[in-house]
Amino acid sequence: MRLVAFEPVTLKTHETGLALAERYRLSVYNGMIAAAALLAGCDRLWSEHMQDGLVIDGRLRIADPFAETAA
Repeated sequence: MRLVAFEPVTLKTHETGLALAERYRLSVYNGMIAAAALLAGCDRLWSEHMQDGLVIDGRLRIADPFAETAA
């Protein structure tokens, strides 16, 4: 598991976040979080507010830490 301190908000982050929000029906806020995780090279994003098991762009899996299937 790779931990990243932060991902700067750039125009690319913003554009990617808006596209993800529209494509996966996420809030803009969650789209920006997912975009930052993707651009940082993360393969897992822990969130209780997004759909557990959702795979974004084939690279980023959303995992709900409170779901019974969390791994």
